[in-house]
Amino acid sequence: MTLSAPVIRTRKRRHGDAPLVMVTAYDEPGARFADAAGVDMILVGDSVANVVLGHADTLHVTLEEMCHHVRAVAAASPRAFIVADMPWLTYHLGPHEAARNAGALIRAGAQSVKLEGGRVRQQAVRAILDAEIPVMGHLGLTPQSVLAFGGFKVQAKTHEAAEMLIKDAAVLQDEGVFAMVVEGVPSLVGSLVTEALEIPTIGIGAGPDTDGQVLVYHDLLGLTGKTPAKFVRSYADVGPVIVDALSRFAADVRSGAFPNASEAYANPDDLHR
Repeated sequence: MTLSAPVIRTRKRRHGDAPLVMVTAYDEPGARFADAAGVDMILVGDSVANVVLGHADTLHVTLEEMCHHVRAVAAASPRAFIVADMPWLTYHLGPHEAARNAGALIRAGAQSVKLEGGRVRQQAVRAILDAEIPVMGHLGLTPQSVLAFGGFKVQAKTHEAAEMLIKDAAVLQDEGVFAMVVEGVPSLVGSLVTEALEIPTIGIGAGPDTDGQVLVYHDLLGLTGKTPAKFVRSYADVGPVIVDALSRFAADVRSGAFPNASEAYANPDDLHR
C-alpha cells in the first residue's frame, strides 16, 4: 500500500498494525538508502542544523536551507512518505506566514510538514491544513524550545505536565494533524498519549509503546562523533570505516600507488605524433 497522510493516520498498533518506521535524511544518497531499507517515512528534519551544518541546536537552519535539503531528498523519488520540518520562526509569526512557508516546503518536494508545539500553535496548524497541506505534530522535548527549556531536558515529568501534553495532543488531533511525534518523555507518558489518541504516535525517547519510532540517520549509523543520547541505538559505526577509507586513499596518493595504469586513460596514437 502506498503511504499517504490519510493512510498513516489510521495506523495504530492497537488495531494490529505494524509499528511505523521513520528515519531522517537530508540528501539524495541518504533518502535512497533509507528507502531501500524499507522505511515508511523520511523526515527531512531541522536536525540537519546539528548533524550536517554543525550548529549546536536546530534554531540556526533557515527555510531556504530546509527547501534545499527537501529537494535533495525528493530527487531520490523515494517510495517512503516525505515529511519536512518547519524551521524555527516559519510558523510563529501568524497563520498566513505559516501556510506560505509550509507551501514552500511542499513545492520543494515534501508531502507533509511537521511543526512543534501544542495548542499555542493551533492557528498555525489550522491555516496550513486549510491550505490542504497535511501536518504532523511534535510534542514533549521540542528542540526549537531549547532556550526556553534551558537545555535538552526530558519533559512531562510531573502529573500536571503529562496531563497538559495529552491535552495538547488532543487539541492537535481535533484540528486534523495526521500523526504526532512524541520526544523525550517518560515511557509512561509515551504510552498514555498513544492510548489517548486515535492518530499514530511516533516516538523518539518516548518508550516502546508508541505507534512508531524515529531516529536520526547520523545517530543510528554512528556518524556524529559524539556520545549518543540515551534513547539512541547505534546500528553501525560507519565513521571509522569512512576515516579508514580516506586514510588509505591519502596514503596511496602520497606513495604514488594511486592512480595505477589501469585507472588511467590510454594515450591515443595520435598524441605520439
